[in-house]
This record gives sequence, structure tokens and C-alpha cells, in this order.
Amino acid sequence: MKRREFLSTAAYGTGAAWLGSKFAPHAWAVPELTRKFSASDTVVLGNTGISTSRLAMGTGTVGVGHHSHQTALGLKGLSDLLLNGYDHGLRFFDAADSYGSHPHVAEALKHVPRDKVTVLTKSWARDAAGMRADLDRFRKELGTDHIDIFLMHCLTEGDWTERYKGVMDVLSEAKQKGIIRAHGCSCHSIEALRAAANSPWVEVDLARINPVGAYMDADPATVIGVLKQMKASGKAVVGMKILGAGELRNRQDEAIKHALSLGILDAFTIGAENRAEQEDLIRRIASA
Repeated sequence: MKRREFLSTAAYGTGAAWLGSKFAPHAWAVPELTRKFSASDTVVLGNTGISTSRLAMGTGTVGVGHHSHQTALGLKGLSDLLLNGYDHGLRFFDAADSYGSHPHVAEALKHVPRDKVTVLTKSWARDAAGMRADLDRFRKELGTDHIDIFLMHCLTEGDWTERYKGVMDVLSEAKQKGIIRAHGCSCHSIEALRAAANSPWVEVDLARINPVGAYMDADPATVIGVLKQMKASGKAVVGMKILGAGELRNRQDEAIKHALSLGILDAFTIGAENRAEQEDLIRRIASA
């Protein structure tokens, strides 16, 4: 279940050093959970007031050029997969322009109450005009008058909160008008992640986290420290790369337990590519 491998930034080059023993039996301590979890648990995302499911349905396995493994399923194939997740209690749709998954999410939205699902999407716009255009286009593509969570996608610059202030202002205005409910970012460097943690503007952060550091911004301990800061300040922290972009495909149960044990992830996203995979993931979370 490799997800969104379109960027393996310099952070992964550093992270590769941590992967040598990833498949060893005792490469990391598997935590014991003190309570039961479910993929369909209702969670509240930080201080946003948005309630949704613990597990988000990712649509961007190798998501690049408006294409992904999920969109390769076709309009009906992916929308049916999203609806199958909905039938199992999943209420969180994770989309992005670069995945090309907006039409597929739109098709699924035709068959469920709009207020029962959380739609998250992401834009690569780096200037105000581009972000305004994306806000209009994305809503048309998704077939909805509002988007629950709108993220600046794949930030790498340590000074992004200053460099892209015009983009942030556009999203702030969109929230005031009810076009979006919350704004934030996904980060692809430790410098960008730290800037997000320090920014009052960031309400939701999509963060790469797993126990071996695969495709992460820094080593797990460093990233966890930054995410704890985010959590303490009331930001919503949504985990991604939980299975290390496929590096942990043979240790899924341990990786899921790791995510659940951290106490800092409000929710996390994993991209299944068929119903069997999706339902197996739901079962694994329940039995963690």
C-alpha cells in the first residue's frame, strides 16, 4: 500500500540510514495499547471543531501528474471504494489536485449526505492568484460549495510562512466566507514542519510519521517532538506515511500500533487500492 511517492525529498535520503534493520524482528519496540481503537472512531481534529473518522481514505498512491493508483481504478472504481469505506464507518476523504482524484470524490459525494463526510484536498499554488483560482476550480471539480480542509501541499521552505503569506491570506479569507472550514499544510522538510508548528495560522497539519523514518522529514524522535508541540497548541495533526510508503508492508500491525500509541495523531490517512485491502486495514486497526 505505497502512498504518494511522487516526492522522495532530501529528507528521505537522510532517512534511508534508519531503514537498514527495519525488517529485523526487534527493529523497534512494539507498544502495548491500553485501549481499543477503531478506524471508524469519531475524532475531533484539533481546535477546528471538525468531527470525522480516525482513518482517512487516501486517494494518492504514487500521486503525481493528476494520476494515482486509486484514480487508475476509474471514476466508478474509486468512488465505489470510497463508498465501501463509508459503509464501514469511514467519513474522511483525502484528495489532492496532483492525484487527480477530485472527480472520483465528487462521484462518491453524490451518494452520501455532504455533511456526514470530511473532504480534505491540497493545492500546489504558491501565489495568491493561483490559490484563488484553485479554490474555485476545486469546488467545481468536487461538486461542493465548500471544502472542509484545504492544505498548502508539500511545503519545503523553512520561511514558507513569510514567503507565501499572500497564499495564506487567501485561505484565511476563504475561511471567513465559509468556502473552507479549516486551513493548513503538508510538509516535506523538518524546517517547514517546524515553521508550521510555530505558525498560529496552521490549523491542520498533514505529517509524515512512522517508526522507521521512511519518507519522513527527520528521524522519528525529532518529528514526534515537533508534532507534540503542534498537538499542545491545539493544531490538528493528521498522520500520513504510516506504513512508510510501503516500506512496512510486512509489518503493518506494528506500524499501526505505533501510530495509535503516539497520542498525538487526531487521525491518519492510508490509501487502499481495493476493497479487500481497505477492509483488511479496518480489521487491523480494530485488532491492534
